[in-house]
Amino acid sequence: MEQKRIAIFASGSGSNCENLIRYFEDSDVVKCALVVSNKADAYVLERAKRLGVPTAIMPKALLNDADAMMPLMREYDIDFIVLAGFLPLVPNFLLDAFPRRIVNLHPALLPKYGGKGMWGHHVHEAVKAAGETETGMTVHWVTPVCDGGDIIAQYKCEIAPSDSVDDIAEKEHQLEMRYFPEVVERIIREELS
Repeated sequence: MEQKRIAIFASGSGSNCENLIRYFEDSDVVKCALVVSNKADAYVLERAKRLGVPTAIMPKALLNDADAMMPLMREYDIDFIVLAGFLPLVPNFLLDAFPRRIVNLHPALLPKYGGKGMWGHHVHEAVKAAGETETGMTVHWVTPVCDGGDIIAQYKCEIAPSDSVDDIAEKEHQLEMRYFPEVVERIIREELS
């Protein structure tokens, strides 16, 4: 199987993005070809540059402009898109251009704690407020419905009543660090072979 080129879309600090880049550094299956952020000051851009991966800043107006995004995807010969802490909704023209080739990582056990406004710390606060005894991560296909696509994989961890929101966030983040790159690799092997 020839190497597949992925674009990682991220809005924040980029720990998952860096983890993916490092995981696939010597891969003959996946090449992290591009990192896209909607925020010019996102730390993920710094991480990508340090690891030698090209970056592009696409604020909302450009992200939603097919004449800006599609040439970028073609320029880097992108086969697959991975959302790793990317907040804007993916425009329909990208969904059409990459059918079942865009996945998202969500920091909760969907369908719980998904949808508009449910990202980052907001998710962990909601999990804590509900008195949940477990949380976890979900990798799912991206569709026009926010956090609504078919679930590909979920990993769980227990949480104690004494856990703070930060404790919950850390436990969930450990799952992401451990499993997200493996899931991405598996999907690409299965879907694109």
